[in-house]
Amino acid sequence: MRTVTAAMTLSLLCWILGGTRPALAGEVPPAEIMQPIDALAQFMAQLPAGRHATMFAARGVTIVENYAPYIFSGADAVAAWEAGFRQHAGADELSELKVRFGPARDFSVQGERAYLSLPTTWTGRTHGTRFEEHGAWAFVLSRRAGQWKVLGYGWGVTRYSESKATPTSAN
Repeated sequence: MRTVTAAMTLSLLCWILGGTRPALAGEVPPAEIMQPIDALAQFMAQLPAGRHATMFAARGVTIVENYAPYIFSGADAVAAWEAGFRQHAGADELSELKVRFGPARDFSVQGERAYLSLPTTWTGRTHGTRFEEHGAWAFVLSRRAGQWKVLGYGWGVTRYSESKATPTSAN
């Protein structure tokens, strides 16, 4: 009960003072914040030809990934990241990519910036072999003109496994 009362008091105080409150532990990020993250995951899973990643901020983007050159920053960060991911996906023959997010482990909003850390599981095939990759995906988003965009993210693999598919036998 004290937690609920403290949260309500903090929310009321922020509302009275005209500020924004930090998110509470275990709070689910709103759909408007998840939208660019979901769009990014779908873009990576589908890699549509002729379409480019539009869920990133217009400038100031920094991305940390587990494929070379590992850090993408500067004026061409998004274009370099996209080219790198397309090459990575092609070289590893990634297919059937699917993503699943766990509940946010950390989430806060301060003004026009948001931070969240998402347990993430990617599944699919690499060179025809099933894989499962677990990791932590930490995001910083910025809001401009009422729209959230990815300002940066860092990906870290926490567990990876592959398994050969066994053929089914005919009866």
